[in-house]
Amino acid sequence: MADFTFEVVTQDRTVVLTDVEYVLLPGVDGSFGIMAGHLPIMAALEIGALEFGPLHGKRRKIALGGGFTEMHDNKLTVMAHTAELAEEIDVLRAKQAKSRAEQRLADRQADLDITRAQIALQKALLRLEVADED
Repeated sequence: MADFTFEVVTQDRTVVLTDVEYVLLPGVDGSFGIMAGHLPIMAALEIGALEFGPLHGKRRKIALGGGFTEMHDNKLTVMAHTAELAEEIDVLRAKQAKSRAEQRLADRQADLDITRAQIALQKALLRLEVADED
């Protein structure tokens, strides 16, 4: 299978820079895949799991906090709001964040920012999914 360059960057760091066979991305209109030779594309990304397959290796996952992607000249760049490789995720911290968000949503206090609490819960659940934890 042909390969292409894949890069994930956030404001703070380069999360991944490697050659891959494929990438599955969480697009705003649903998941989509990229392989070598893909036509140029730009797309908005949602909060979700990003999967990629490095050459001669096993698939890897990233908990992606939304962003944008661009494929150009056989290089896919993801500019992410946040991005954590599965092995970087602190599972205990994600479980605590999940509990806090669920509690906030259950209490429904007058000053609760519901959207913010829902996003916090979504991100915590995503981190646990990517880390393969419940």
